[in-house]
Amino acid sequence: MPTRPQSPQPSGTPRWVAMVYKPSSEAWAVCAESPHRSPVQYALAEMAHTVRARGGDLEVTLWGPRAGAWERFDAFAATTATAPVPKAEEVEASSSGPERLSRLTERMDGRRRQVLVASLGRAGLHDLGPDDFGAVEALAERLDETTVRRVAHWLALAAGRR
Repeated sequence: MPTRPQSPQPSGTPRWVAMVYKPSSEAWAVCAESPHRSPVQYALAEMAHTVRARGGDLEVTLWGPRAGAWERFDAFAATTATAPVPKAEEVEASSSGPERLSRLTERMDGRRRQVLVASLGRAGLHDLGPDDFGAVEALAERLDETTVRRVAHWLALAAGRR
């Protein structure tokens, strides 16, 4: 099995840069950059979620400034674990017949999940596995919108204290 090359240091003034490895071209490419760390981490979290939902692997390296120079940070290690995607029959069976959730309730549940996953990404937790998505699902089902926003606020505060 061939080994992938190390991520090259980005050029220019040090800033936050995420680079993704593309196995098809056996090269690294910039996938997100910003003078601030949080937008890059958010982009990585969203990218990882999308790639894994499609059954793929994601290998990234995070570069950032430290003492005026470039430094490599471990964003997260890619694994083959993906969150299980429920089949249509499972979704159908899980709903309770005539008491199906209204469209608004479904949207609000999805919104709570989205807020929690985005907050985890902003807090630096990008490599979420099936257990993590199960925990997010449990929280989204049990917590109201206000409580979910409070948890998201706590995660944002924790991310700012690095």
